Amino acid sequence: MLSASELTCSRGERRLFEGLAFALEAGEWLHVKGQNGSGKTTLLRTLVGLSPPDAGRTTWRGVDIRDDPQGYRSAVVYLGHPAALKDDLTPLENLQVALALDGVATTPEARGDALERVGLDDQQDLPVRHLSAGQKRRVLLARLLLRPADLWVLDEPFGSLDAPAVDLLGALLQGHLASGRVAVITSHQPVPVAPCAEITL
Repeated sequence: MLSASELTCSRGERRLFEGLAFALEAGEWLHVKGQNGSGKTTLLRTLVGLSPPDAGRTTWRGVDIRDDPQGYRSAVVYLGHPAALKDDLTPLENLQVALALDGVATTPEARGDALERVGLDDQQDLPVRHLSAGQKRRVLLARLLLRPADLWVLDEPFGSLDAPAVDLLGALLQGHLASGRVAVITSHQPVPVAPCAEITL
């Protein structure tokens, strides 16, 4: 479903990685490992089309992602390491904005139910600036519940999460893969799903 061939990326004059290649079939996920600054986030941003590589290409279902950017965008959810939430908006409002940008129609009730499921029932109407780092990550988990996508690209998704939230994300990931979808994940924390492939940068 997702493959990369001969990917090469740099930061300034520093080469982060070159000749990187992998292929994921339905139900598989890739664990990207490496020290801070090794290029993990750069690789993920390249895979979702946000950063062009120096060389190589990424294909989705056999099509170069540059040839059908809109179709690819509809198939992928990317959650970056920063929470990327609007501090002045509530969790409900942040979900509404993010899902509207993704072209996904949801009701206030559905967004509220998702926030309740991730343990934010009492914080739905608070400005995000009042939430802890872990609570902000939970808002992103609610987005995963509401945003259908065949490919998850998650940068340190387990960071700042407490044990119940880690278990929830692990269950969501297991269900995602069991339905024949794929994922690419960076994580310094253990991931509660056995990896199908690993890359260390």
